[in-house]
Amino acid sequence: MKRKSVVSCILAGSLILGGTQVWAATLHYNDSSLTGGAEAWNQWTTQWDSVANDYTYVSLTPGGAASELNFAWYNEGSEGTPVVYFGTDPNNLQAYNGTYDHVDSSLTNGRIFCNNYVTVTGLQENTTYYYSVNKSGVITAPQEYRTGSFSNVNILYFGDPQVGASTGQPQGEGELTNDSGAANTAARNDGFAWDRTLDIALAQNPNVNFAISAGDQVNKTGQAKEEEYAAYLSASGLRSLPVATTIGNHDSLNPDYSYHFNNPNPTGLGMTQAGGDYYYSYGPGLFIVLNTNNYNVAEHEQAIQKAIENFPDTAWRIVTIHQDIYGSGLDHSDTDGMILRTQLTPIFDKYDIDVVLQGHDHTYSRSKILYGDGQTHNSYEFRLNEAGDDYDWDNAYNVATGEQIGLYPEEGDAAGQAALDAFAQDNHCYTIESAGEMTVTDPQGTLYMTANSASGSKYYELISAQQDYIANRSQNWLPSYSIINLTANDFKITTYQITDSGSVETIDNTFTIHKTAVR
Repeated sequence: MKRKSVVSCILAGSLILGGTQVWAATLHYNDSSLTGGAEAWNQWTTQWDSVANDYTYVSLTPGGAASELNFAWYNEGSEGTPVVYFGTDPNNLQAYNGTYDHVDSSLTNGRIFCNNYVTVTGLQENTTYYYSVNKSGVITAPQEYRTGSFSNVNILYFGDPQVGASTGQPQGEGELTNDSGAANTAARNDGFAWDRTLDIALAQNPNVNFAISAGDQVNKTGQAKEEEYAAYLSASGLRSLPVATTIGNHDSLNPDYSYHFNNPNPTGLGMTQAGGDYYYSYGPGLFIVLNTNNYNVAEHEQAIQKAIENFPDTAWRIVTIHQDIYGSGLDHSDTDGMILRTQLTPIFDKYDIDVVLQGHDHTYSRSKILYGDGQTHNSYEFRLNEAGDDYDWDNAYNVATGEQIGLYPEEGDAAGQAALDAFAQDNHCYTIESAGEMTVTDPQGTLYMTANSASGSKYYELISAQQDYIANRSQNWLPSYSIINLTANDFKITTYQITDSGSVETIDNTFTIHKTAVR
């Protein structure tokens, strides 16, 4: 998610929404030196220099179908080594060859790297495999990877690890910084917390098939940030966990995201520097991932069409986007978070999207079942700032007229407040189908989930008045995650938080969508 002008450890400043003054808190974050145990923290800080300078961690991504697995990693040098060794016998692994490209050395402190892409095929369910990769001629030690059921699928869903976002926060007698390399102590703090969250979540849920990230894996926008990706990818849980990542606004404006993640079925649509929309099937689900940092919704619709044309008969259609068009956080949900709401809601209706998984807000919320109101609404977008290195978060633009709408008008600016009120009213473009039930059967509309921060690198307040479209929400200043269970007839989601002591608590009981007939 974005970071507006914020002074560390103080309140960010007042926002004027609908004439009511509210405040966005930036006080809350996870201080890893105080959680996870002194021994583990000391070990992590001792090895941090090595981690921060190792750009070659392997990332696993779901393949185009459950029988495929995608790999990506860097190797140092001007020639790539795109070979994965894979199989059920660690002493007799089959070689799978792929492709490589050259990494922009301006993003790696002048060091020369290639990024490697390989896809492994023919995987069977409930099977233990092993893999090694070739890093400049050195074959890594075999790592175990296990598939789960392809019909009863368990998914770890999380939002905004945003490694490095704790910059400016206090730690010990100083404060965390986002300098380059090992001097990025914010990345050191958040990488530890991110690893801790994954370890605890996977220990509680050892049968997870894969994970979905709602975006903002890292923090620096439009800058070199390999130490942040190193901290993110170094998490021990990722050695055996494929993650379908989403391009967040902090990932969007560099190609480094595309180097690190070998996403399946890239459509070439919804592109920013980081990449674009993609999709994959897994068991009963079709999963569509949209890069909503590109505000051309016509292209996102084309990506959805293409995915459905290739997988028309899946029981479930699940979309992931970064910006939470139906969220409940103070910093976004009634301003920039809903920027694409008027355009995406009718498209999700048109293509029978069952669930939309979101991030960006650094709070947790679960919507009621929603669908469009059938009325005509304006379309809105964000644009880049003058420097082109970040988005202009202070102004929305009417796509048709070019009208600039200030999202944070000064007190006493009657015209600016009127424009903001009109923008908010135009975004009241939904109909509430159900409310209060924990199980819904054959609903007409869509469920919208918003994930809180998985690392605790940064949290935001909930908006003071809960919106009418929200069924449940939470902000307890603790890392959280959800577990999705997917079968042909049921989508179930349960959400948890991790306390400072490491215990796991339920913050939202299981919500179920039941279908009486497969699509």
